[in-house]
Amino acid sequence: MTTKTILQITSLSGYELEIGRSLWCLEDVRHNLTEKLKGLSQRELDKKMGSRQTIGSLLYHIAYVEAGWLYGEVMEKETWDLEIENFFPLDGWPDGKLVHIEGDTLETHLHRLNKVRETLLSHFRSMNLEDWRRVRVLDEYEVTPEWVIYHLVEHEAHHRGQIFQLLREIRGG
Repeated sequence: MTTKTILQITSLSGYELEIGRSLWCLEDVRHNLTEKLKGLSQRELDKKMGSRQTIGSLLYHIAYVEAGWLYGEVMEKETWDLEIENFFPLDGWPDGKLVHIEGDTLETHLHRLNKVRETLLSHFRSMNLEDWRRVRVLDEYEVTPEWVIYHLVEHEAHHRGQIFQLLREIRGG
């Protein structure tokens, strides 16, 4: 007898049900990404393919953007907590282009991604639906935490696809 795979969205426990469902989606994208990265070599992390970013640069970017949206738009803070800031010694977009990252190990990248995600999940744990949908009024636009999480799912899934394509090309398959 074969066991059927069940494809459904559930809610992370410890969160308002609707918030937990969106966070589950964010975690699912991350799980798929990190599973594919297992066994990645330093050469693969740092390999430049034409004008495209390295896998390491994309991983740095994913974490940087997540931290930026969390602190700027959701928490409405001008600065990041020092612990998180220390994970990003380089500006994410010098001269309007993604920063080039080379030499950071896979463990360093995963640790950075995990610490930013832990901070995000911790913040959303105490959020209620009213705050989830409360509009943050910024100079350039207005945004809700609900939309931020949607955007982060979309953003990471997009870059995950780029990383998977790079891996296929690097590995010749």
